[in-house]
Amino acid sequence: MLHLSSLKGPERKNRKRIGRGIGSGTGKTSGKGQKGQKCRSGGSPHPWFEGGQMPIYRRLPKRGFTNIFKKQFEIVNISELDCCLGVDPITPEVLKEKGLIKKTGLVKILGCGDLAKPLNVHAHKFSGSAQAKIEKSGGKVVKL
Repeated sequence: MLHLSSLKGPERKNRKRIGRGIGSGTGKTSGKGQKGQKCRSGGSPHPWFEGGQMPIYRRLPKRGFTNIFKKQFEIVNISELDCCLGVDPITPEVLKEKGLIKKTGLVKILGCGDLAKPLNVHAHKFSGSAQAKIEKSGGKVVKL
């Protein structure tokens, strides 16, 4: 039978103790050889250093740009709105309380899934199918 008291920890290998005299095999230069950049402390170039060759991030062409004014919407599907059935209206604050979105920024409702009951949904954007499904079930769509 397996008990907590019968468990053993993993066998660990002792670390190599460098710089501990001639007899250890790694004394004096501590296994780092004679002189040069790599024998010194902190003496290793960064991993993407290419020995003075023109680095790849400078050789490759740069393309495109990042739009700093892009609006990021948090997405919620209609199928996820079932957990908010007793609440009226369903606003971004309610969605955050229920854990459907992370922050109360811009919210977009998408039309994946079906609605059983009419819901009053307030959001910043709705897909066409989501708007149609909410209105078909007798609910109301309000754009913030």
